[in-house]
Amino acid sequence: MTATARTPAVTSRLPQVGTTIFTVMSALATQCGAVNLGQGFPDFDGDPRLMQAVKDALDAGHNQYPPMAGIPALRGAIAAKVEALYGHRYDPATEVTVTAGATQAIITAVLALVHPSDEVIVLDPCYDSYDPSIVLAGATAVHVPLTTGTFRPDFAAIATAIGPKTRAILVNTPHNPTGTVWTAAEQQQLADLLRPTDLLLLSDEVYEHMVYDGAAHLSVASHPELAARSVLISSFGKTYHVTGWKIGFVAAPAPLMAEFRKVHQFNVFTVNTPMQHALAAYMADPAPYLELGAFYQRKRDLFRAGLAGTGLRLLPCEGTYFQSVDYSGLAPEIASLGEAAFCEWLTREVGVAAIPLSAFYADGRDQQIARLCFAKRDETLALALDRLRVRLGEYTGKH
Repeated sequence: MTATARTPAVTSRLPQVGTTIFTVMSALATQCGAVNLGQGFPDFDGDPRLMQAVKDALDAGHNQYPPMAGIPALRGAIAAKVEALYGHRYDPATEVTVTAGATQAIITAVLALVHPSDEVIVLDPCYDSYDPSIVLAGATAVHVPLTTGTFRPDFAAIATAIGPKTRAILVNTPHNPTGTVWTAAEQQQLADLLRPTDLLLLSDEVYEHMVYDGAAHLSVASHPELAARSVLISSFGKTYHVTGWKIGFVAAPAPLMAEFRKVHQFNVFTVNTPMQHALAAYMADPAPYLELGAFYQRKRDLFRAGLAGTGLRLLPCEGTYFQSVDYSGLAPEIASLGEAAFCEWLTREVGVAAIPLSAFYADGRDQQIARLCFAKRDETLALALDRLRVRLGEYTGKH
């Protein structure tokens, strides 16, 4: 008798998680020939000097395992950069670790510092990896909405959410998806709120160099009281237009970093060697990240100007490379669509892909808002804007 092959049933660790909205909308954009302003990645290359630095690293034979925490030259460059920008010195030997992107940094930090039955406060709308990371740690995500309409932190609501099981709070500035940037007053309010507690702060700062109109990014590293309890997370992929490299870093006080590295070494162990050497050499010139805000502000302004007359209401964009738009002013048959349905319609019928803001909320709340990415070549933005003006004009009376 021949046995029948059978795959045993499994109980999912993430039963509520399916394919991400970014993958879904990118696939639909490809299917429909739409301009993909949904998923947050540039459609242009990074600096040729950086690419050459990778080739140089390969030619120099940097192809074997690097140190678990990252090569010393890169950790030193990170520490020097953070100190120059924010005034806080992290010890590159014990307080800086190179990671396989910011998403890996986030889940590693959560797994290292959060225990089963703990609670972690997250501020909705938020990046979609936060909640699964917390669930995989056996903890509970406590979702506190940002203020409706402005997307500023609601400190009264955050204070109410803090309880005896609260272990950490996860914040993100500049903020994906809304583009808000925390002010000095808000940062101080957070410090005042956390002062009497033992809460840890996980600070997602991957868009740190994309801040506009003369404002400054306020890293947790710039506030000594917050730095003492924080894990700072950032991304080389976002900063240098190389998202596919999946390289980021964390900086934290030595006791927190020691725990982080315990998980990191068994999570990814380390990060690809030639890119680390290339980044270490490239960071000798600060101009690429110091000029990034001006680079993206020009694209933001170009994009916002082009959206005028489409019937879409522009929400403020203080940072990141995302522009959120409110479509409630379009014709009733379009304005009445839920956000997911609107983004699908926009992709199929207009030829421009976007992401529904509801995808960033645990409760999936609908506010008639979609997120568009302007980290694209000018000709890509021009094509998207032309399609939006022509097609949406039919639903605004402005065509």
